[in-house]
Amino acid sequence: MIYFDNSATTLRKPPGVAEALAYAVNNFGNAGRSFYDAALLANREVFKTRLELAKLVGLSEALNVAFTSSATESLNLVIGGLVKKEDSVITTVLEHNSVLRPLYLKGCDLCFMDCDDSGNLLLKTLENLIKPEVIAKPAGVCRQAKPEGFAITSPRPRFLFCTHGSNVTGNVIDAKKLRGICESHNITLVLDVSQTLGAIPVDIGMADIFCFTGHKALFGPQGTGGVIVNGSFDFSVVKTGGAGVNSFDMFQSKDMPDIFETGTLNSHGIYGLQKGVQFILETGVEAIRARENHLLRLFYDGIKNLERVKIYGDFEPEDRLPVIAINVDGLTSAELAGLLWEDYGIACRAGSHCAPLLHKRLGTAESGMVRFSFSYFNTEGEIEKGVSAIRQTASRRR
Repeated sequence: MIYFDNSATTLRKPPGVAEALAYAVNNFGNAGRSFYDAALLANREVFKTRLELAKLVGLSEALNVAFTSSATESLNLVIGGLVKKEDSVITTVLEHNSVLRPLYLKGCDLCFMDCDDSGNLLLKTLENLIKPEVIAKPAGVCRQAKPEGFAITSPRPRFLFCTHGSNVTGNVIDAKKLRGICESHNITLVLDVSQTLGAIPVDIGMADIFCFTGHKALFGPQGTGGVIVNGSFDFSVVKTGGAGVNSFDMFQSKDMPDIFETGTLNSHGIYGLQKGVQFILETGVEAIRARENHLLRLFYDGIKNLERVKIYGDFEPEDRLPVIAINVDGLTSAELAGLLWEDYGIACRAGSHCAPLLHKRLGTAESGMVRFSFSYFNTEGEIEKGVSAIRQTASRRR
């Protein structure tokens, strides 16, 4: 199998990840629940994983790293703990359903930043959306938008939820510029770094809150993720129960990391995640990015001039993810992905990638796209075989 679906999950992990999982299953007690050796061992390794993640983003306080089961849970907890129905919130057309659906459930005043035809977020539209009166225009519109030319009066936005890197096009957002705009308007920026943390540099100064997953670019196991908080926020309790401390209090502590860590932690998975993060720190994010960008460019250069192949995304910037999405004229995305698997053993992802608004914006809601996403552990030989497979598939289907 040639595995090109690393944006969904990295299949090939550093060797220490699987070894750590096996060790933890056989040796860890319940972290933070007692003082015997097995429990203390689990507790120490969970804390060490916080330290490693803090080091990766330049965070000084490791306890501002909380663990969850996934980026989806992280985003649900942050949205549920911060956003109220009466709030005005900005998000983007690039977002994954793990951002969109929790916001829809809130029923809040919701506005969207638009993108261009290559999927680049239009940062210039943000200033218009921040104003108390927003005009419904294609470059940045409110969900409750009235017909063109009519003003909508809404409170100033309190939050902006934005992906750092698109899981469809691989385009990366200028998070530092976005944070600067948000700071000048007292808007809390929540950054979804599911695709970027571990793949490209992510710095604590890029956002107020980061939601991440462990099983993609961090090379950790599935069932791991978390929230990184840059500062102090008044989260409401969303998920509650036993936390191992303050058991006689009626309500759960709102301090980090307790606010997000109800119940038994997945210490087995967290220990595996630690080894993935350590591999990144030892190898270097820049070295990983250079390797993955090299593979991406080989693939892109090999298919960019093929007839009947349409490529989505902006490939001019060097600062992008190792992701490329395509369609072949005359084939649905499901048909193309099926042929690549059946004829060549290439694993990729067809469909909408849980990003419905971006597909609508790019005109692929009906057809979907086929996404190829590469990892540090892919090879040049696999890239060459992938290019050859697309060339043959596109040329024979006339």
